[in-house]
Amino acid sequence: MTKLPAEAYAIIQGNHTDPFHYLGLHTEGDRKIVRAFLPEASNVEAIGEHGERAPLARIHDAGLFAGALPNGSTRYQLRARFGDKLVDLDDPYRFPPVLSDFDLYLLGEGTHQRIYDKLGAHPMTLEGVEGVAFVVLAPNARGVSVVGDFNYWNPRRHPMRVRGVGYWELFIPHASVGDHYKFDIIEPNGQHLPLKSDPVAFAAEVRPKTASIVFDQANLPRPRPAPVGMNALNVPMSIYEVHLGSWRRKGSNDWLTYRELAEQLPAYVRNLGFTHVELLPISEHPFDGSWGYQPTGMFAPTSRFGTPEDFAALVDAFHREGIAVLLDWVPGHFPDDPHGLGHFDGTALYEHANPLQGRHLDWGTLIYNYGRTEVVNFLVSNALFWLERYAIDGLRVDAVASMLYLDYSRPAGEWIPNQLGGRENLEAIGFLRRFNTEVFGRFPDATTAAEESTAWPQVSRPVEYGGLGFGYKWNMGWMHDTLKYIGKDPIHRKFHHGDILFGLQYAFSENFILPLSHDEVVHGKRSILGRMPGDDWQRFANLRAYYSFMFGHPGKKLMFMGCEFGQEREWDHDHSLDWHLLQQPRHAGIHSLVRDLNHLYRTVPALHELDCSQPGFEWVITHDSGGNVFAWVRKGLDPRARCLVVVNFSPNVYYDYRVRAPFAGKWKEVFNSDSAHYGGSNVGNVGEVRTLEGNIPELNLTIPPLAAIFLVPES
Repeated sequence: MTKLPAEAYAIIQGNHTDPFHYLGLHTEGDRKIVRAFLPEASNVEAIGEHGERAPLARIHDAGLFAGALPNGSTRYQLRARFGDKLVDLDDPYRFPPVLSDFDLYLLGEGTHQRIYDKLGAHPMTLEGVEGVAFVVLAPNARGVSVVGDFNYWNPRRHPMRVRGVGYWELFIPHASVGDHYKFDIIEPNGQHLPLKSDPVAFAAEVRPKTASIVFDQANLPRPRPAPVGMNALNVPMSIYEVHLGSWRRKGSNDWLTYRELAEQLPAYVRNLGFTHVELLPISEHPFDGSWGYQPTGMFAPTSRFGTPEDFAALVDAFHREGIAVLLDWVPGHFPDDPHGLGHFDGTALYEHANPLQGRHLDWGTLIYNYGRTEVVNFLVSNALFWLERYAIDGLRVDAVASMLYLDYSRPAGEWIPNQLGGRENLEAIGFLRRFNTEVFGRFPDATTAAEESTAWPQVSRPVEYGGLGFGYKWNMGWMHDTLKYIGKDPIHRKFHHGDILFGLQYAFSENFILPLSHDEVVHGKRSILGRMPGDDWQRFANLRAYYSFMFGHPGKKLMFMGCEFGQEREWDHDHSLDWHLLQQPRHAGIHSLVRDLNHLYRTVPALHELDCSQPGFEWVITHDSGGNVFAWVRKGLDPRARCLVVVNFSPNVYYDYRVRAPFAGKWKEVFNSDSAHYGGSNVGNVGEVRTLEGNIPELNLTIPPLAAIFLVPES
């Protein structure tokens, strides 16, 4: 064999950082030399553009071939024999770069907001040849190869070249949509890592398999848009939160597909009167029990329920019904599965190297390094990806508190202060502000919501005023306090009167969503119905009163699936909701109640126009702790747009109960949760009541037990 240069051995060993420098076509003197590395081939020829053939000599037994290109040819193919098969190949190392210099500049600067157009696997035609361009970030790797269906998963066949600040790229001719692939990465010490899935893959295998799948995002059918203005502060926003894998099941406890869900779920949500649906994370994830909150494929809708086209069809079906779609989005942490982002190039690329910064103690997951330009660019681009490619209408950000505080759920001495000596994660704050700025700047009709459980100020206030920039914040305090109150026996509620009142002390400090989410019906907390005290009649009456209280309270609404018909048992992600309960009158009554509350909320302007504004609310009764009665007025923009809400959290009927009204005249009882239609005792005000004579307009009301009534002035 001919004595070979060092870079030839680097090709053979799979750690050449620029295989194009040695492989492919090169001019040496007056000759054009072709070099190819085909480990399984027994012989190789170069075929010139006019069909002329030139044999390539084997210059190393590992499968390295070289020879002169026929005179006059500038393009060529390879013809290689693999056993009994003779195969014509386009040489990947004769094609130009995939990334432009401008791409590399933006990627290095961290301002390439559409990395999904460049990174990942992209089917394309290059110099008239169809194939797939692969690009991956691995700045500290000694070598990266693409392995997949197109090369028998041989890491020596397709080594990539590194460009810019660590972006490895390669165009592989004749690779195609549907091919499975991964990256073989050599870490700095020369060892091969476990094969890595593509961080920007657009599709993946169904777990427990973990390969990425080539998918043509450019040809993804775009869902139609949702109606304009659905996320505004002054419109009704009632959200149905759904885990797609357990809403309904079929056959032998099998999942419904995206297409099957599209036939059922949007119409169900519309018929119940919800305005939005919020999907628990649908990004690809390896563990069903994480509910999607430990994703490994941030750009891929989970393949559990179908293809990316199928998921787009589900979004389109929601929009066709006038329902906006929100996604739970998880930029706070990721699992340490070997095929995932952890230790991606042999170093802490996406996470912090120090476990005091880089690992969540509660969940055993890794924390993104928000101080790294490439990581922030990756996450911001991912957020924009869902809004652009799938026409998603908003993102709810999970576990924001865990991102904001360096000492979140950590013992003393087991966290690292910021550069100012404080506990605030300054890099995470910067990331969240940039995320919100980019989302609202590019998609002004979209929204974002923060699950933030502390008193961090101005979560839903604009970045330019010092806020984090979210559109909304989940009101976790309201949820905790009111569920604690409603879980008490009515005789003890007078001692907890403040749990209802306190929420209004801060109700307008943020743009709040009132959440009865999945987290409140798992891990031994019981279902919402399961928390209600008393006998069966009282339990259902309590639930009706509580839901009515929620819809009369300032703030947007969110209800997890199953709550709308009084699911009795806790949520189980491995099984369907208990739809058979709807055959029982009391559960059917809850179902009807939620539908009518949604209708009321949407059609009475006073209940939504000033949902997040102090002028939209006025207390009327706060002092009746002994009677467990509360009353308030909700106000709309029109001076006569008023709704009087009276809630009785006791099992007593109150007759001749005086309640101050905003103005004199006839008031219509437009809703009564004690209606027999919902399973109640039918105590009420016979549809309407007039104010008493006097200087101060008052209503003399009959207040039903464990119930709420809503009254509006006659127009």
